[in-house]
Amino acid sequence: MPDHAGQTSNATVALRMAEAFRRHGVTLTFGQSLPSAFHLASPHAGIEQKVYRQENAGGSMADGYARIARKVGVVTAQNGPAATLLVAPLAEALKASVPIVALVQEVTRDAFDRNAFQELDHLNMFAPVAKWVKRLDRADRLDDYVDMAFTAASSGRPGPAVLLVPADLLTETAAPVSALLRPRQLSLGQVPLDRSLADPAAVAAAADALAAARHPLVVAGGGIHLSGAAAELAALQQAAHLPVGTTVMGKGAVDETHPLSLGVIGYVMGQGARTQALRPMVERADLVLLVGNRTNQNGTDSWKLFSESTRFIHLDMDPMEVGRNYEAMRLVGDAKLTLAALTAELGKRDLAARAAARPAIEAEIAAGVATWRRTIAGITTRDAPLCRPERLMAELDGLLRPEDIVVADASYSSIWIANYLTARRPGQRFLTPRGIAGLGWGLPMAIGAQIAAQEISPGARVFCLCGDGGFGHSWAELETLRRMELPVVVAVLNNGILGYQKHAEEVKFGEHTIAVNFTAVDHAAIARACGVEGVRIEASSGIRPALEAALAARKPVLLDMVTDPDAKPPISFYAGHYPEPF
Repeated sequence: MPDHAGQTSNATVALRMAEAFRRHGVTLTFGQSLPSAFHLASPHAGIEQKVYRQENAGGSMADGYARIARKVGVVTAQNGPAATLLVAPLAEALKASVPIVALVQEVTRDAFDRNAFQELDHLNMFAPVAKWVKRLDRADRLDDYVDMAFTAASSGRPGPAVLLVPADLLTETAAPVSALLRPRQLSLGQVPLDRSLADPAAVAAAADALAAARHPLVVAGGGIHLSGAAAELAALQQAAHLPVGTTVMGKGAVDETHPLSLGVIGYVMGQGARTQALRPMVERADLVLLVGNRTNQNGTDSWKLFSESTRFIHLDMDPMEVGRNYEAMRLVGDAKLTLAALTAELGKRDLAARAAARPAIEAEIAAGVATWRRTIAGITTRDAPLCRPERLMAELDGLLRPEDIVVADASYSSIWIANYLTARRPGQRFLTPRGIAGLGWGLPMAIGAQIAAQEISPGARVFCLCGDGGFGHSWAELETLRRMELPVVVAVLNNGILGYQKHAEEVKFGEHTIAVNFTAVDHAAIARACGVEGVRIEASSGIRPALEAALAARKPVLLDMVTDPDAKPPISFYAGHYPEPF
């Protein structure tokens, strides 16, 4: 317990709030100066402050931290501009189901609705991007509101909660313990907070359907990682002889070297994709088990991926996601518990037909992956005049360890890692901002992931892939990397364009806007100016040595790779519009 636990006469609300956060497992917060009273009190409760540089980066750091630590991430902000810059990262967290508590300072209570400096209606501003938004106005309700915030963030479908606190309340004397204000001990910051099992009758019916299906398929989304259900999914895959594909957010849910693992499916199954030759397997599936999957546009290739005759079983914690886009047998519950129950139920069924079909399924997957490897063999090994992302990914794939963490910015970067890196164990983490897919998340998310990795897996290395467009949103966090001495390796695909924007515009309109082009930037020089080692890669032969040195350095390193602007990942709707580079 904190040193101040028994002292009530001179404790402030700020100290009591820090103690309440610590009770919920918070050991660090991402924040700048404000709320100052909270940050000054927090060390006395055993909470460290991680200071970000840009006001819009803290939310993304808390996001990356929460995804790897699997507990609530905390970000703080002052009223006004800093609060507005939390909207985008909280929107990402809401859509991607990431548990975050945002502590936002309000103007003093006597200044409410008087046009005080930097006053805004934060309640209405945060309402569309958070599960829960409340303002604490009384010292004696502190524990109530803090507990509600953490419960909202970590329970059910996880997501962001926002606690607003007037500046003057934080410096007020804490409310004394009384019969109505008893000390609390429960910790509510772990995720998932509550695990619930889907209806056993529904689980039994799902087992019957899977056992009877001729061509069943599992499609795993990011909910597997949220639940910590990778081991249970692996057990189901093996015991029931089920082929498994994943969404981009679900990548790493299964071991992609397993003979029943397809890889990432959805909108990234064009020429050069690991799963291109496996699309017929997806299309002929007569029963698809969706797990922790939002059935969103990208994950379903604009809802064209499955055939009209395909039936679905949908397992998710959020009842509103079950059956949202495909009518389905409903399994509403925690993925970890329910997958275990489903595997147990399938063990009571006759799976002889599934076992007999397995060799042919494995052979088809192996042939599809072999076709992919032959397709990309040239582009991943040749010394092209301009460096190719495929070569970078192939070299990186040979250097990564199963415990390593890869973070990508939005846009092409997410697709490069989804297709060209291999998950080598169930539960390996590949973080991508797929909630609203905003540019600029890569570096701050990697910082949060590295801080979490130091807590739970000190040997894990963090690699971050950004395009030059996305990296331009977060350059300033290079100083954060250096100040915190975080050994993150950042690779920038420096192609001088907004690639996805340019190429999609050309496909849709036959031309592109002028906004897609940049002037030349030396990102390695920017890194060196911040005290981070910066390496410029201008030849393909330099990729492997640069990666080896950076990953071995155990310090922040930026690799600025001058990249072919014509390089495009295997997005399905590009098919037929551009010459293939293979």
